[in-house]
Amino acid sequence: MNGNVIVKPSPLGHAIFSLTRFDPAAQIGEITGRLIEDPDYGSEYCIECGEGRSLEPAAPFRFLNHSCEPNCEVIFWEGESTRDWELCLHSIKVIEPGDELTIDYAWPVSNAIPCRCRSPRCRGWIVAEEELPLIQV
Repeated sequence: MNGNVIVKPSPLGHAIFSLTRFDPAAQIGEITGRLIEDPDYGSEYCIECGEGRSLEPAAPFRFLNHSCEPNCEVIFWEGESTRDWELCLHSIKVIEPGDELTIDYAWPVSNAIPCRCRSPRCRGWIVAEEELPLIQV
């Protein structure tokens, strides 16, 4: 378990909260889990890694929630071999102790669901910002 974060209940189920302060561009932790090599695989938690691969993340990063104004991003690094890769969570703004860590899921319009992030700039849908005009209510 990452010593910089904690999983706690939230209005959306569970969420990850910071135990320390992070400056922008700080690495918060490596996202590990089970790699699935199946282009048709999907789950509530999986992170697409490209080329038909998904990562089913382990705790604590399994509980990263979406926000239309996220404070983190997932960085994918790939080496020369197909097994040489890493996913890391990085801050994109200052994060204080007690802040929930969030990312923008940026889902395709075909997977869009109503958003409940409650940020002032909420798009109303969990969808990639550029695909928002394609939403048909």
